[in-house]
Amino acid sequence: MHNFRKLKVYQKAIDFSVEIYMLTKSFPKDELFGLTNQIRRAVTSISLNIAEGSGNKSNKEFKRFLEIALRSGYEVMTCLEIALRLNYCKKEDFKRLIAKSDEIAAMLVGFSKQL
Repeated sequence: MHNFRKLKVYQKAIDFSVEIYMLTKSFPKDELFGLTNQIRRAVTSISLNIAEGSGNKSNKEFKRFLEIALRSGYEVMTCLEIALRLNYCKKEDFKRLIAKSDEIAAMLVGFSKQL
C-alpha cells in the first residue's frame, strides 16, 4: 500500500483541481450542469482514483486506478479544448492548464510503469 498524500502526482492533481475550479467559476451560469460540472468531476476523479488505488495491496489493481485517473486527465484536456473554443477561457490559461495536465498524465504513466 502507498501513502497517497506523499505522492507528488497526487499533490499536483489536487493543485490542478483547485485551478480548474477557479477557472470554471467564470464559466456562464447556464454551463453549471454542463461543461462546468463535467470538467470538475473529471479533474477531481484524477486525485480520487490515485487515492483509492493506493489502498490496494496489489500493484496490478493500483495500476488500474492510475489508468482511470489518466483517462480522467484526458477528459479534462478535452473539456479545456471545448472551453477555449467557446471563449470560456483565455488562450494563455488554456496553454498553462494543458501543460499541467500533460505533466500529470506523464507522471501517471511513469508511476504506473514503475509499479
